[in-house]
Amino acid sequence: MLQQIQQEMRSLVNPEKARILAGFFKTGKGQYGEGDVFLGIVVPQTRALVKKYWNAISLEESLQLLKSVFHEERLLALLILVAQYEKGDAQKRKQIFDAYLQNTRWINNWDLVDLTADRIVGAQLAGKSKALLFKLAKSKSLWERRIAMLATFAEIKKGESATALAIAEKLLGDKEDLLHKAVGWMLREVGKRCSQEIEEEFLQKHFKKMSRTTLRYAIERFEEKKRREYLKM
Repeated sequence: MLQQIQQEMRSLVNPEKARILAGFFKTGKGQYGEGDVFLGIVVPQTRALVKKYWNAISLEESLQLLKSVFHEERLLALLILVAQYEKGDAQKRKQIFDAYLQNTRWINNWDLVDLTADRIVGAQLAGKSKALLFKLAKSKSLWERRIAMLATFAEIKKGESATALAIAEKLLGDKEDLLHKAVGWMLREVGKRCSQEIEEEFLQKHFKKMSRTTLRYAIERFEEKKRREYLKM
């Protein structure tokens, strides 16, 4: 099955699109996506393959695909894992959760994290200890730190903000711009889905420590006057 999937993906290769994606995902020397290789397959095409193959591919084959040099193959593997997780029983979900965490070295760009962290890691930790997220938030890996932040989206969607705010506080001093954006995004979602009052309490307490990028993302949905006030502060 794995060979069949890869052959189908090769039929979708688009060199011009691959060039554009390589630039968009910062694959140049010293950039966060350095060395990543693209086939030029767009997300709707990838999602169509997920729909076609999610129930036909084994976990072992998915993990083989996840270790591909090609970005789109890693994305396909992860989206298949999400589909299998959401349709699986408790045992299957735990297997996928464990496999996800054991293979974070391959979850190595922001889209790979953002489309999966809350739906696997966040979902699995619902109602359980969040110690793992605090451990990931201290990781040397940019992508594991982003997983920690994005995993809290699962709770935010349920109107719960405590874990997101705690992880955000831990990451306020992070040097990576991609973490500044992730933290600001989750703070914005806290304001949108939980309470703007809760978000503002956090901002009032911590705005001096956060980057301007984080602040801009966090206040994006505020009325213009209030946005200007925060930016002046």
